[in-house]
Amino acid sequence: MSEASPAPLDEVVELPPATLARVPRVIDTNDGLATAIAELSAGSGPFGVDAERASGFRYSARAYLIQVSRRGGGTHLIDPIALPELSALGALLATEEWILHAATQDLACLAEVGLVPTRLFDTELGSRLAGLPRVGLGTVVGELLGLHLAKEHSAADWSTRPIPHDWLVYAALDVELLPDLRDALAAELEKLGKTHIAQQEFAHLLQWKPAEPKTDPWRRLSGMQTLTTPRQLAVARELWIARDEFAQSIDMGPGRTIPDRAIIAAAFNLPSSRGALASLKDFNGRYSRRELGRWWEALERGLATEELPPMRVRGNGQSTPRNWKERHPDAYARFICVREKMATIAEKSSIPVENLALPELIRRICFDPPAVLEAAAVADWLRDAGARDWQIELIHTQLTDCFVRVAADPNEFLTTVAETDG
Repeated sequence: MSEASPAPLDEVVELPPATLARVPRVIDTNDGLATAIAELSAGSGPFGVDAERASGFRYSARAYLIQVSRRGGGTHLIDPIALPELSALGALLATEEWILHAATQDLACLAEVGLVPTRLFDTELGSRLAGLPRVGLGTVVGELLGLHLAKEHSAADWSTRPIPHDWLVYAALDVELLPDLRDALAAELEKLGKTHIAQQEFAHLLQWKPAEPKTDPWRRLSGMQTLTTPRQLAVARELWIARDEFAQSIDMGPGRTIPDRAIIAAAFNLPSSRGALASLKDFNGRYSRRELGRWWEALERGLATEELPPMRVRGNGQSTPRNWKERHPDAYARFICVREKMATIAEKSSIPVENLALPELIRRICFDPPAVLEAAAVADWLRDAGARDWQIELIHTQLTDCFVRVAADPNEFLTTVAETDG
């Protein structure tokens, strides 16, 4: 690909003179990659790592640009489309800690090209644990480093070639500031006595895997609530499947072929001919007319099938607590008590409730607590469910207290606390 001309990074952010650098050229040759690896090897300390995808523009979630920065080793922008073989880079990166912001957004696409951390520091998660009220990269950089970081290209189509120059400025700054941000956050966590908490969370992140695909993903179409018959659902399902297969075949975001509203309009109206389908006001999008035959065939399958989907399906997870009040009052009372305890712990520790324990974990233990209502048994349950030691230390006695109190008198909570939203 063509290479962008270097430009000062201080076009976007006012950096101290010692940190000024120039926007690196995009690396798209093996020789360029070898040079980058050599320069990074000569540096010291952890690696700032980031990846840019084309979410919504492309079907895949692959990385279209990978950024790596290291003190004394420079900042490097690597094109993984032109250079799919990155094992040498991966071997180098595995020798030191990675610094990422919101690591779970990038770990999967980096693993696809063989880049897997052995240690990491997540500046977004670290910001949450430090009690910062807002944890976006630009906000945290401003809060801790006193610098303004422009974020206007975060949702760009990074599959674009050549990548525009101002996008490269944005991409370089995203990693160039990470080492300083990491040190500032580490100092803040140490001051707050939370270093051990952060270390456990970062170690846990190394085991992170993307969530399994949901059952019947077509049911998440926007506007599904307007469909009121199984036949309408069958048409929506077939159109969703046809769209998904077509979008995957051309590597385009499904919503950019035909939008959800087009599928819902067709399923709601059940047009009786190809022309009637084409005439629907809301049946539009880039490929609504160009691929009309494809959509009509899908609609016909939905109209003809005898495999009609149920209007509702039972989820695989635990039902929400607001549904427990009548059928499972003791579980509901436990949840009300635990919710109050968790809010108090979160306020005192300046750690968000969702970081104290996964909401799903709290629902599960409230619905089906240990048979023995003792602190040790609750701690063991939490550990077996994947809670970290610091989480167990903070919450297990409070949960035990709730379970014991509810066992003695569930009405203490059922009669005094309004219904939770779950």
